[in-house]
Amino acid sequence: MRSKRLHYGWIVAAITFLTLLAAAGVRSTPSVLMVPLESEFHWSRATISSAVAVNILLYGLMGPFAAAIMERFGIRRTMVSALTVIAFGVAMTPLMTEPWQLILLWGVVVGSGTGVTAMVLGATVVAHWFTERRGLVMGILTASTATGQLVFLPMLASFADAYGWRSVSLTVAGVSAVMVPVVALFMRNRPGDLGLRPYGEPEGTEPPVHVAGNPFTRAINALIAGFRSRDFWLLAGSFFVCGASTNGLIGTHLIPACVDHGIPEVTGASLLAAMGIFDFFGTTLSGWLSDRWDNRYLLAWYYGLRGLSLLFLPFSFDLSFAGLSIFAVFYGLDWIATVPPTVRLATNAFGKENVGIMFGWIGAAHQLGASFAAYGAGLLRTDLGSYTQAFMISGALCVGASVMVLFIGLKRGRDEGELRPIAIPAE
Repeated sequence: MRSKRLHYGWIVAAITFLTLLAAAGVRSTPSVLMVPLESEFHWSRATISSAVAVNILLYGLMGPFAAAIMERFGIRRTMVSALTVIAFGVAMTPLMTEPWQLILLWGVVVGSGTGVTAMVLGATVVAHWFTERRGLVMGILTASTATGQLVFLPMLASFADAYGWRSVSLTVAGVSAVMVPVVALFMRNRPGDLGLRPYGEPEGTEPPVHVAGNPFTRAINALIAGFRSRDFWLLAGSFFVCGASTNGLIGTHLIPACVDHGIPEVTGASLLAAMGIFDFFGTTLSGWLSDRWDNRYLLAWYYGLRGLSLLFLPFSFDLSFAGLSIFAVFYGLDWIATVPPTVRLATNAFGKENVGIMFGWIGAAHQLGASFAAYGAGLLRTDLGSYTQAFMISGALCVGASVMVLFIGLKRGRDEGELRPIAIPAE
């Protein structure tokens, strides 16, 4: 008789959601700190943006190595270590007085820690624990980034306004520290640890082989294998544009851009939080759609609509807060809706057993794009006194990406469901 108990995969997904939620709070903090740091230390917008750029770059580069480490040492141990590093790095930032300390703590330490608790974590958990509902679960986990903004941004902006930016750092450090015992007590690595099969896995299916090779070597081998695949270049290239048009640009610079136009910082943070509300529903719906529709066409629509919204953004400031509200709804629904179909296409291209590490490299391209946008937009603002050029360039890149994704999987007439996974040696 089939058990009616809740499958433990849903508990693992819930813990992963909370971890990603806490990490989203940490990663949204620089947008709140940028103006206060500029005012107190008289650091330029470009200098502060350089620390954010390092953070975003390491956040992405850690992904494939984090996936290999999770395969080798387990998801739970890796998550506990990462959360501890994040809490330490953020807690030390109130003591900084020089730009290099900002780059070291927020760029290197926090960037490395959050890189482990990134989208690759969600992809690895989904691959291990779910056979059915993968798209939906990935959509929900991805939406935790938006929910993190919804929960943290207005609160952190209010703290910065009322108590100073140091209170913001201590708050997010405390949230990360609280998650450490939760993960240690309730997280599990694989269904087999509890004598279970992945959710929806048919009886008699052979369990995946545990990879015991060197994590660094496996990550590099995965990158080499990816370089030989046209689909990898298309997925990584489009995801580069995704990063350049989301957390690298809007997530980092929308609040400072609002301040430039006379909109208070707290109001700008509330605008990002509102975008988070719409993105939660948009990304969850995207996960549901990715289980049912051609993921290439979904991505084409997402990038095209995002590009149009970014081209509209410079003009929305002239329409006062009402214009920004229109942008928030339109852009918010599409913020990170690209993740579920990208993960689905990566799974088809590289196989379930390799999706974590390959998506890690694709995610690295995402953060590379975000890093360029974070620094480049700050540099353009410093040199030209405006973000208009940065918004227009990003919008044009999105329109180009909407065409690029249509070619994913079109090898010898095969459709996206007929791709053959590549082999990645462990050593």
